[in-house]
Amino acid sequence: MKPVSLFKIGTLALFVTSGLVTSGVVTSNNANATGMVPETSVIIVEQGEGEGAINIKNTDASPMLLLTTLQNTKDDNESLLTVTPPAARVEPGKNQRVRFIMTTQEPLKTERLKRVVFEGVPPQQKNKSEVRMTVSQNLPVIIRPAGLEKEREPWTRLVWKQEGNSLTVSNPSPYVVRLSQGVQTLPDKTNWTLPNTYVLPEQTFTITPDGNKKAGAAQQVHISPATTWGYSVKSYDAPLSY
Repeated sequence: MKPVSLFKIGTLALFVTSGLVTSGVVTSNNANATGMVPETSVIIVEQGEGEGAINIKNTDASPMLLLTTLQNTKDDNESLLTVTPPAARVEPGKNQRVRFIMTTQEPLKTERLKRVVFEGVPPQQKNKSEVRMTVSQNLPVIIRPAGLEKEREPWTRLVWKQEGNSLTVSNPSPYVVRLSQGVQTLPDKTNWTLPNTYVLPEQTFTITPDGNKKAGAAQQVHISPATTWGYSVKSYDAPLSY
């Protein structure tokens, strides 16, 4: 059996194997990709309402098995949600509503970040040789505490400090901040890379310049943030302190 190859397309991960049937992926000469499409790019769960939900549409011409799997981030291993249904058959052109239900009654003090993987598994055709590829979509799930005010620009609450060749970012707010890993200090145009595409509440990172270069004098940090609700926004130049 040949090794598994992984191609990333935006937020999609395409897994292809050659040889035997593995995890619902079959190989041969003709390729047919599944088409399970979520209605939004992020799932919001309001603790005050006890749950959140999203619709997943099967855009393929064949019925698909939709598999939904919750994942913790490496920085937060506490299980706070259950998903239903974890597996469902979705007919062509139809939607499947997936619910995310809170499993804890303890009031949250800050937003929490989880991930969810939606995978569409195509049916196996009897006595037919073909390649079947599953397209997995990995989306963020943000759990919001009851009573927490909405913040349209949580990235403005990040605190950036530079000390010599080190850049530190901290998040003293109760909001999850999502942003691109690549940032740039200005006006020296030094490039830096964050360890994650998010900064959780009360989290702090300290990084060094890309390529072990020497950082110059800077006054701002140029970042590319994402809103809590998945809307696209312009880049932001955050103030930098020493």
